[in-house]
Amino acid sequence: MTTMMTSDRMGMMNMPMAMPMSAGMMMPSMMNMNGMMIPRCTMKMEKMNNGMQCTMTCQDKTAAAMMQQLCMMNANSMMGMSCMMNGMMCCTCMMPMGTCKVEMMDMGCMMTCTSGDAMACKMIQACCDCMMGMMMPGCSIYMMMNGMPICCCAC
Repeated sequence: MTTMMTSDRMGMMNMPMAMPMSAGMMMPSMMNMNGMMIPRCTMKMEKMNNGMQCTMTCQDKTAAAMMQQLCMMNANSMMGMSCMMNGMMCCTCMMPMGTCKVEMMDMGCMMTCTSGDAMACKMIQACCDCMMGMMMPGCSIYMMMNGMPICCCAC
């Protein structure tokens, strides 16, 4: 009975085996990104020997500063990329298998995700291939840190 009352108070009565999530644990697909102001940028992704690199460049200093501020606020959090088409999430590649770093540049930032493990490196490169492939036909790519969008490339 206590469990039922707790579930009812949490608004999860109709969700079987639901676990409450904090805002920091929220998955990107559960977020409402329509009301957020996200800096637009140009993304260039490339595979490296031990992982991948993504360069995000903004055209104006205000957008670049906002993106850099969001990166600093979410430092040392899980990184990934999400792909959207017509407002619907197509796929998300999170990269907990590697060491991801963000370096600030003059008009943006550069994310590198690398691993010394051969299989983890293949997974990181597969994420890179996936996002590059989704960008080609016109999907929007969101750079995510801790499930929060940092910037968007709308091709």
